[in-house]
Amino acid sequence: MNALLGVLFHFLGGFSSGSFYLPYKKVKGWQWETFWLIGGVFSWIIVPPLAAFLTIPNFWEIIQNESSSILGLTFLFGALWGIGGFMYGLGVRYLGVALGSSIMLGLTMVIGSLVPSIYYEFSPEAGKDTIGLMFSSSWGQFVLLGLLVCVVGIIISGKAGVMKDKELKTDSIDPHGVEVKTEYKFGLGLTVAIISGVLSACFNFGLEAGKPMASVANEAWKLANPNQGEFLFQNNVTYIVVLWGGMASNLIGCLYLSFKNKSYTDYTKKNVPVAKNIIFCALAGTMWFLQFFFYGMGESKMGNGPSSWILHMAFIILIANLWGVIIKEWKGVSKKTISTIVVGMIVMFVSILIVGYGNSLR
Repeated sequence: MNALLGVLFHFLGGFSSGSFYLPYKKVKGWQWETFWLIGGVFSWIIVPPLAAFLTIPNFWEIIQNESSSILGLTFLFGALWGIGGFMYGLGVRYLGVALGSSIMLGLTMVIGSLVPSIYYEFSPEAGKDTIGLMFSSSWGQFVLLGLLVCVVGIIISGKAGVMKDKELKTDSIDPHGVEVKTEYKFGLGLTVAIISGVLSACFNFGLEAGKPMASVANEAWKLANPNQGEFLFQNNVTYIVVLWGGMASNLIGCLYLSFKNKSYTDYTKKNVPVAKNIIFCALAGTMWFLQFFFYGMGESKMGNGPSSWILHMAFIILIANLWGVIIKEWKGVSKKTISTIVVGMIVMFVSILIVGYGNSLR
């Protein structure tokens, strides 16, 4: 039952992440850095503390009582994750959305899921999955198989994206619905994509670094609610610090682009529906945070081993691709291209079933 609930919660998180850019499509007259920053006010500053307050009333006390080394490391990983996400735009610029996304998301999935288990192989910690345990156990072997199958699905989806771009001969659309002017520079693009993929995996590292805060919240809840399992919302306190780090790097990047592109004037433009723009940004930012809210719930049921991160990433990619089909981003392509993206989504769905089954064997 825990495995099934974990998959369900990760689906809800993946749906939130794979869908959050849709409200941004309704924003009028603002450049990317403008609406990303306004959405970030909600996803980094307003919603996380609100979610923590509603689920962990003493969250601020937990943060205050945590050591500076834990807080600093959690913040640092959050900042690195933020840089990785910001570099995503450069990766798709030099490689195209399809190829760039495939490389970056694939690396984020593999590194984010396997590096912690490799680390715990050499620095054992109670309750943490090691890479040796995964290779030697039947449940771990299924999870690793699911990871491999999902990477195959990403590659197939990336191939479909390349086919679509060639057939439509138009500028690509990134996951935020923004038109991307591609300048193919494979060597530079590959370097940027690798860096972005590695740094984007740091969010999971941040959760691992901040786990002591989640453990305090979990133990307090279990003391007040004996024999009721793990606390679903324990990670909400950790998210605050991780997202502070992400906010810092994104704020610097957005301000740089605002001055470079002079987009700081977006807020005072005439004939721009500012109120509606803010509402859509608030909706997008809230949906963006909800991916982590539900991720934490899934993690509490499955554990923050590779399974949670694999399912999280797989659902994000699957839902984002599905939305692309629904809103007719693939309209006008050949049947072969449509068949390719459908096969890619089916393969990723199969990977989810494999990982879920693996966790049911624990």
